[in-house]
Amino acid sequence: MTALAPYRSPGPAGSDGFGSLIRAEWTKFRTVRGWVIGLLVGLLLIVGLGVLTGANSVCSFQQGPNNPSQGCPAPPTGPGGEWVSDSFYFVHQGLGPSGSLTTRVTSLTGLYATHPGVSAAGALTGMNPGVQPWAKAGIIVKASTTQGSAYAAIMVTGSHGVRMQWDYVNDTPGLAGQVSAASPRWLRLTRSGDVIRGYDSADGTHWTLVGTATLAGLPSTTAAGLFAATPGYSKNSASLGGASSTGGPALATGTFDDVRGGSGQWTGQAIQGPADNALPASAQGYREAAGTFTVTGSGDIAPAGGSGPGGSTVEQTLTGTFVGLIVVVVVGVMFVTAEYRRGLIRITYAASPRRGRVLAAKAVVLAAVTFAAGLVAVAVTVPLAEHLLKENGNPILPLSALTQARILVGTAALLAVAAVLAVAVGMLLRRSAGAVTVVIAAIVLPYLLAILPGVLPAAGEDWLARVTPAAGFAIQQSVPSYPQVDGAYRLANGYFPLAPWAGFAVLCAWTAAAMALAVYMVHRRDV
Repeated sequence: MTALAPYRSPGPAGSDGFGSLIRAEWTKFRTVRGWVIGLLVGLLLIVGLGVLTGANSVCSFQQGPNNPSQGCPAPPTGPGGEWVSDSFYFVHQGLGPSGSLTTRVTSLTGLYATHPGVSAAGALTGMNPGVQPWAKAGIIVKASTTQGSAYAAIMVTGSHGVRMQWDYVNDTPGLAGQVSAASPRWLRLTRSGDVIRGYDSADGTHWTLVGTATLAGLPSTTAAGLFAATPGYSKNSASLGGASSTGGPALATGTFDDVRGGSGQWTGQAIQGPADNALPASAQGYREAAGTFTVTGSGDIAPAGGSGPGGSTVEQTLTGTFVGLIVVVVVGVMFVTAEYRRGLIRITYAASPRRGRVLAAKAVVLAAVTFAAGLVAVAVTVPLAEHLLKENGNPILPLSALTQARILVGTAALLAVAAVLAVAVGMLLRRSAGAVTVVIAAIVLPYLLAILPGVLPAAGEDWLARVTPAAGFAIQQSVPSYPQVDGAYRLANGYFPLAPWAGFAVLCAWTAAAMALAVYMVHRRDV
């Protein structure tokens, strides 16, 4: 008897493994011109709509009736490179490299306008009495009187108690409660080189450290003193027909006595720019009588986000993302359902009986192709659209390199994960129309419902942006929300309830669940 040697495949080792499946699925994808063209069309839509947004967004600003129009001015830039509001009334004197300022605040009152037409001190009679929640009055140390310069301040506020704030984005609470003659607040700032410490007290005897700030590069003598400021009044409403907003500038008046520290003459100055949402300097000021200072100011000292006049954000250049995503979803579904419709899936499973690996290979191929193409599309769209926005007078919100990279890479990843979700749903339903409808209803429809003003109440928008796959669009958010700034933090204004990567994780979780269910179902079915 002659022993027969076992058969050895002439192909290279591992040629029937997962790598082979990926090569086979890649060959399928690139040889079907409809899928390739469809993907390219989706990406061209992203570029085209971004360019269209930049070309059609024109912003102009006229400082006076006899002055020519010009591009909208950008808000001041703070020490961290972010846009800031820096508008207030400042009564200051010099403070050396070591020293302190102490005062007692006995009242904080205010006026506000319900329309933007109040423009002069004589018009204050038409304003309503009332203090805005983030109206503020207290002591401030500022590197200079230039807008956007570093500062540290300890203050009383309209509804948020004593706060210490510095460099616009930092905020820490002190004593709670509103200030009044019956319940005054003592405030103190001390300086030791670049280190500023803020203290508060309810009796002027027992002091509590509220916060410590380090302002790098402070000059040897800084401007320090009393200030008052208040953001404007605003009221937002929404209905099925759209959204509306009313409001106007406001004034805050703080009363200070027992002022100690500093050196030199007191100087009053309105810190503000031409486009600040504040009353003019003529409506602000201070007076001193028998050691008591009354300071009246308008404006705010806080992060500005993307709310500057005509300000644009990078995600505005990516308005075509959801349109491109729809096309990517259609391609992803067809990548699976076409084989079922033509009966070719039997051949695929005969060649590769491990069906879960076939599904995984399809997902990997489509995700890789979509991510690479999407990254190229957004890398072209953003700088091109930003250039057009700037040419049309729109200032662009400054971003760190990491945030810019997160938005670009995250948008490409958003498209790729949506494509994988489409593959999974296509494998589950095996019908093109039904699968496309399900994926679009899961991602695009909640996003549209949430961003269209007046369609849903704020709670409904928040819920959709938290629990549906539409949460993945949070990866594009560039403007953070700040607790020390009241604003319309809604999806229509670019704010998501979840952090960027948390929102993207929600989309990934839905996709992983759909893939797991699809793997389970393909093993239970005959085909």
